[in-house]
Amino acid sequence: MKHVLVTGGAGYIGSHACKALRAAGYVPVTFDNLETGWRDAVKFGPFVQGDLLDRAALDAAFAKYKPVAVMHFAALSQVGESMQNPGRYWRNNVLGSLTLIEAAVAAQCLDFVFSSTCATYGDQDNVVLDEDSAQHPINAYGASKRAIEDILRDFEAAHGLRHVIFRYFNVAGADPEAEVGEFHQPETHLVPLMLDAIAGKRDALTVHGADYDTPDGTCIRDYVHVCDLVDAHVLGLNWLENGKDSRVFNLGTGSGFSVREVIDHSRAVTNQAVPYVDGERRPGDCTKLVSGSTRAETELGWTPTRSTLETMITDAWRWHQTGHYDT
Repeated sequence: MKHVLVTGGAGYIGSHACKALRAAGYVPVTFDNLETGWRDAVKFGPFVQGDLLDRAALDAAFAKYKPVAVMHFAALSQVGESMQNPGRYWRNNVLGSLTLIEAAVAAQCLDFVFSSTCATYGDQDNVVLDEDSAQHPINAYGASKRAIEDILRDFEAAHGLRHVIFRYFNVAGADPEAEVGEFHQPETHLVPLMLDAIAGKRDALTVHGADYDTPDGTCIRDYVHVCDLVDAHVLGLNWLENGKDSRVFNLGTGSGFSVREVIDHSRAVTNQAVPYVDGERRPGDCTKLVSGSTRAETELGWTPTRSTLETMITDAWRWHQTGHYDT
């Protein structure tokens, strides 16, 4: 069976990708330093504990497993933190990715699937965001991801490293079978924070900004189910295996929901009140980020089937009640 090196495979999206890869007939090899990931999330293939800045550990993993491709999720991803400590993001995300890319090229593992972000586009209100939209990131997180995209292009020109870049919007939901799910420490994502508030694990959800130029004053985001997202990554891997050219794909549904709309849907799904308070805006947050692209659908054949707010919250609530790694 073919091995795929999955960096960040002990994290939220990476662990779901490992399950999808195994279902597709691959052996996912998780490479993770467990700084933000969880050992209990590694259930679908071998585990290598290592840091992306450790070239020797990467070389050893490539030599042992001889992966046919890399699926790269490992990154720091908190927007607010990236504004306060940009050096940490440039060092971890960019230098770590560069070390990984150099190791992959040295091992002649030349198919690379990269987890990027819509944060590379920055704050472009009333602009339909597609893969050709200008990239003007407004925080170090988005800037670091854009830099990695540039590195991949340079390494393709020099070494033939073909890649698929996925710029995705807000990821939510969990494995419907609750084998893996979303859990961060500290938690910064809207849906798990909201479910914590519903369950009484925190006093209230803080809505960061209620004075944006939107119908209800709160930020608008395009939400995609994590299982739909990782299905696209498997399709991206197949794209490269079939010898197709490097490509960028947005992953979103084209529908935007405000924070208050997400709260209303959560109330309906859980049949419980959502305690929340309005707080200050967070530095680096955009007003509205919604995909306007159908490229993944038309070229990859990607069809999101679980990316409704009701399904995402239902799956997340099931995981929230049954599957935390800290219990």
